[in-house]
Amino acid sequence: MARFRSEWRGSRLIEIFAISFLMASLFVSTKGSLEQEASSYSEKEEVESDYYVMKVLNFFWQPGRLGYTHVWPEMEFGWKIIVGTIIGFFGSAFGTVGGVGGGGIFVPMLTLIIGFDQKSSTAISKCMIMGGAGATVFYNLKQRHPTLDLPIIDYDLALLFQPMLVLGISIGVAFNVIFADWMITVLLIITFLVTSIKAYLKGIETWKKETIVKMEAARASQSTGSGMEEVEYKPLPEGPGTGTQSETKESEKSKVSIVDNVYWKEVGFLFAVWIIILGLEIAKNYTTTCSVLYWVLNLLQIPVTFGVSGYEAFNLYKGRRVIASKGDADATYKLHQLVLYCIGGIVAGIVGGLLGLGGGFILGPLFLELGIPPQVSSATATFAMTFSSSMSVVEYYLLKRFPVPYALYFVAVSTIAAIIGQYVVRKVIAILGRASLIIFILATTIFVSAISLGGVGIADVIEDIQEKAYMGFENICTYDA
Repeated sequence: MARFRSEWRGSRLIEIFAISFLMASLFVSTKGSLEQEASSYSEKEEVESDYYVMKVLNFFWQPGRLGYTHVWPEMEFGWKIIVGTIIGFFGSAFGTVGGVGGGGIFVPMLTLIIGFDQKSSTAISKCMIMGGAGATVFYNLKQRHPTLDLPIIDYDLALLFQPMLVLGISIGVAFNVIFADWMITVLLIITFLVTSIKAYLKGIETWKKETIVKMEAARASQSTGSGMEEVEYKPLPEGPGTGTQSETKESEKSKVSIVDNVYWKEVGFLFAVWIIILGLEIAKNYTTTCSVLYWVLNLLQIPVTFGVSGYEAFNLYKGRRVIASKGDADATYKLHQLVLYCIGGIVAGIVGGLLGLGGGFILGPLFLELGIPPQVSSATATFAMTFSSSMSVVEYYLLKRFPVPYALYFVAVSTIAAIIGQYVVRKVIAILGRASLIIFILATTIFVSAISLGGVGIADVIEDIQEKAYMGFENICTYDA
């Protein structure tokens, strides 16, 4: 019996060892298989990840491939020219009054009606902005500040912003070549919706202030001591005279010659910046794109523009100069404020050059936020746009981005419309006594531009997607207009 138990235990141990060996072998085999599958899955996942990364990179950048070609229709008289002329006329009239130029209306008109491609439309719209802005500046040179004994153009404000605007324009024009249309469309919609909403809110605020002032002035004129109280109820900086004696004084002081109404020193600085930057741009056109000399000429714009704006900012910081159009002669400016103002000028220029619009789309609302009266804001923004838009026109011309006959025709239309628009709107403001109308025109122009340009851009993007067109960045170093 003992022997039987001993044999049973021996056989049992053998079975246990055998089973353990089989289980260990199975475990090792399974582990190896799982590790191999995990390794295979990891490699597959890594390959798929690399594939999607490369696909995204190829979407944004494909060396040697360009997605842009010119579309320049023949210039012939017909319904397209007639309709385009009418839209361009009203766009320039309202755009120059609002101080934004009207590019947001010009570009859709040139694209949808005349038949240009979007980037050529951008270049021609800049020509129209230049014509309208130049005519408006000529009209404003003899105009005076609505409430102060100053020119309607704030030359110190222009000297602070215009050099930064010109620098931004140069950057924006380069971005216009590099960026795809859908990128420009997204930026445009976001920028315009934000600025138009802020402008509408500012217009409503100014309208309410004008209403209060007009009501108080009406009560004061009916009181027995109206002669003494008239001094207390001054018209808002945002609005013209309210029918008191100050209106007579305003009409008298508005008759000033151009020689006495222009700050020639500040204008000389602005022209110097314009000529130097223009010379650098022309010289750059005779160099090889992306060569060392090309980048040196680009970088030379920085000390020129920063030097002039920095000079004005330093004088404002030290109290030697003041932005007098705000009506606060004792105002002091902090360093971070002046830095933000300069950054705002560069951003306005980049947006203007990139989208083919006047920098006034940014400068106009920005000036209003600074407390500048609407008339002065519009006039100063347009004055700055004259320099920046002419710079853009030269750069676009050197890049051969627009046909000259079309550009000359629409410049003439824009110039005539700007003069008529300035005259009519200022007469209406004088009758109604509400300068807030300028703000509402500004906000409406920006909003309409957002809808029209955004709609055109979205339609183009959908078409590109359907045609599987290249929608990535262009190579400025190999770009050939």
